[in-house]
Order: sequence, then structure tokens, then C-alpha cells
Amino acid sequence: MGPLDGADLPGYRQVAEHAWTDDHGDVISLHFFDLPPDIPAPLEEPDRLRQALARFTADAGGGLIEADVVRVAGLPALRQVLKVPLPDRPRGQAFLGTYTLPRAACSAVVKVQAFEDGVTGMREAVVLAELGPEQYFLEHPYAPGLRGGLPFHRGDAQEYDARFPGHPLTRVRTALAHLAGTLGAEPGFAELPPFTGPARRGFLGRMTKRTRRDR
Repeated sequence: MGPLDGADLPGYRQVAEHAWTDDHGDVISLHFFDLPPDIPAPLEEPDRLRQALARFTADAGGGLIEADVVRVAGLPALRQVLKVPLPDRPRGQAFLGTYTLPRAACSAVVKVQAFEDGVTGMREAVVLAELGPEQYFLEHPYAPGLRGGLPFHRGDAQEYDARFPGHPLTRVRTALAHLAGTLGAEPGFAELPPFTGPARRGFLGRMTKRTRRDR
């Protein structure tokens, strides 16, 4: 038993002790890290936190779509949705959604991964055609002037999820929303001292190191 439980979702089947997958190949996994969290700012400083995360993600070649401080299993949590290029393909992206529940000396992470497959870029192409480039591509709201990584654009906005229910980004957000209402924290983990300060190492590495599609 880990620090969190209750991660099962309709349509997912368990493939390891703390991992589930579905017919799309999407993966939900639970992780425990027995070391201080790699979070670059206190959760109580959301603007500083978002700016640092956006820069870290861009430096790693990806793009931060959303970052918010929420409550999961009754504890403060960092919710992120981001995208990274698939390393073994010339086109296509992986979309990652995470809840990080930090404590002073450890953290629990829930990760949802979904991958583009087949014809890619349809959601982006439709929204771009409707809005035009000037309204489609935007400055990153967390870090204006940010360069590098994958671009921030309107095609990733949650308002378009209903029009593209099968898109991997939609699937990630749907899974995160369900998990937020079903996950529970083990009492021993919940009672640990809370996270209060920035971390020492780059945060994105643990989130993206297993984005390669294993099928």
C-alpha cells in the first residue's frame, strides 16, 4: 500500500501494482519519492511557482499548459498539465497530467500520460483555421516573453475539450478530474510535516523521463 489509493478508473485495467492502462494506451501511475520535493517555490506563491515551472518545461523542450494549486485527498497539491514531443517520432506529442502532493521530506505523484497516435494535429489545425495565427498563438500567461519549448496556443484550451473528446489532452484532463474525487491519502502520509520551501533539483525530469511509448 502506498501513500495514495483509489486510482482505479472506469475503462482502465491494472497492469502493475501502481499502474493502470486503457485501450488508448493511456497510463495512470502512482509514485512515491522519499526525498524533498523538486518544486521550485512554495505552493502559497502561485505566480512565482507557475513562472518557474513554465521556464523549466520550456528548457526541457516541452510546454506547460496549466499549473494550479488544488486539494487532492484532503491535502494541498500541485496540478500540472503539460505537453512534450515524442522522442522517437518526427511528429506528435505526449500529454501529461500530474498531481504532486508534497510533504517536507517526500512527495506522492499521480501521473496520467496520453499519446497522440495516427493522424496528429487535427485539433490544433481546426482551431488555428477558425481563429487565425494572430489569435491562436499567445504569450505564455505564466511567463510573458518565454521562448523555447513547445508554443503556447489556444488549441490546448479546455474550452475545446468537448469538441475533441478523443484527443489525448482531453483524456488527460478527464482522468485528472475523476482522480481528484476518488483518491485518498494514507493517514501516515497525510500527517507528515507539510512542504514549505523550494526544492533543490529540476522538477520536470521526473515528470517526463518515462514519456516514451511502451506498447
